[in-house]
Amino acid sequence: MDVKSRVPGKMLEINVKVGDEVHEKDVLGVMEAMKMRQSIACPANGSVKEVRFAVGDRVNAGDVMFVIE
Repeated sequence: MDVKSRVPGKMLEINVKVGDEVHEKDVLGVMEAMKMRQSIACPANGSVKEVRFAVGDRVNAGDVMFVIE
């Protein structure tokens, strides 16, 4: 399952790494968009397969930020 950005912004925090077990509504990371901090919630239970951005990276709307399986 791909976790995509809904808006463009900048990654401020990454709270998970590849292999971590995650649960629905866990905060995977935080990004700044439109001068506000926005938490990125996990959509379902699973494990982190990919983390595609690092802290400080720019993210575009529609970019896949995390892959959960």
